[in-house]
Amino acid sequence: MPRSPSSPAFWRSPLRGPWFTSVLGVVLLVGITVLFVTGLLSYAAYNPDLSPVNDQTPDKGLLGFYLFAWPTDPSWLYRLTQGTHVTLGIALIPVLLAKLWSVVPKLFALPPARSLTHALERLSLLLLVGGGLFEFTTGVLNVQLDYVFPGSFYPLHFYGAWVFFAAFLAHAVLKTPAALGNLRHGLPDRKGELVSPNPAEPTVSRRGALGVVGGGSLLLFGTTVGRGFDGPLRETALLAPHGGPEPGSGPGAFQINKTAAAVGIDARETSEDAWRLVVEGNGRTVRLGRAALLQLPLHSAALPIACVEGWSTSDQWWRGVRLRDLAALVGYEPDAAPDVLVESLQRHGAFRRSALRDNQVRDPRSLLALFVNGAALTPDHGYPARVIVPAAPGVLNTKWVARMTFGDL
Repeated sequence: MPRSPSSPAFWRSPLRGPWFTSVLGVVLLVGITVLFVTGLLSYAAYNPDLSPVNDQTPDKGLLGFYLFAWPTDPSWLYRLTQGTHVTLGIALIPVLLAKLWSVVPKLFALPPARSLTHALERLSLLLLVGGGLFEFTTGVLNVQLDYVFPGSFYPLHFYGAWVFFAAFLAHAVLKTPAALGNLRHGLPDRKGELVSPNPAEPTVSRRGALGVVGGGSLLLFGTTVGRGFDGPLRETALLAPHGGPEPGSGPGAFQINKTAAAVGIDARETSEDAWRLVVEGNGRTVRLGRAALLQLPLHSAALPIACVEGWSTSDQWWRGVRLRDLAALVGYEPDAAPDVLVESLQRHGAFRRSALRDNQVRDPRSLLALFVNGAALTPDHGYPARVIVPAAPGVLNTKWVARMTFGDL
């Protein structure tokens, strides 16, 4: 009995073979392509070329070639794209693990490089496996709000995605024709480098093994998808911090990431006597207390909050002052309102400042919200005032707003 993993006879599972690996590979080919595209859309949703405060991935260089002004219609756009990105990523985990298991003998094959071409192929395989595990691991940790990795999630996941997808693309170009050929030939596998020369007795068929993998993916899908969409599946979304039923009752009983206490918001500085909103732009400065804001025209909009972790709220009814009306206070025509830099009372942490593009400011549903669901904002939802913008990532909907500076950014 061979004792070394470098020996083909060491790996005795009768399931391994070109057909089994090809089925998993084709599923990953489609799934990872969708993940990459929705990941790029998520990055574009931050309008990272608008202002450095929005861009958590410095020195992106040519990797920013796809950027465009993120739209505000439909209002659930980011909810859909990022919900798809995270839910699909979680559902693909059993497929990825099964694919790695199916090709593990190749990782131990000796010699490590038979030629320059073979060495390059092994290097691309290392980047593919390492990049895939890195991207899926950091993604799952981010979804669970477990920031145990060193550095910021945004640049790590962004640059890791480019390394992984480059290796994935090269691998797909080399292997897809062979994989499709293996699928056309069907079962059984009688030869191939993944077929054991001394297979053990099977305990499950290859189709049965695929059923187990598919069942695992379906289970993860069913216990994840509801936290990004409305409907009965929200009750079954149990595998993430913001899954399951709404976290209570009342007008402010919907999900949040950061509480006022967690970011050091002092109730004394948000009191009506102390708090003032500073609006700047066009060489003018206006200071408004909450009572003064209530004297301005108020408007309502039903909008969700959707976050990069893939969770979202159902539509909440927000009421407040339109951002374009605030721009008008410092001399801008509402239909020509420019970009705005929004600053929070929060003093530390990512996105305590954020920038919104002019199309977001001009949208009539974009509000400096003072109320939600018929009641004043709670401290955890941003009292005394917060931004709410259709289709924007949650972190751009700044809470505890202290200053708004209008102008070209």
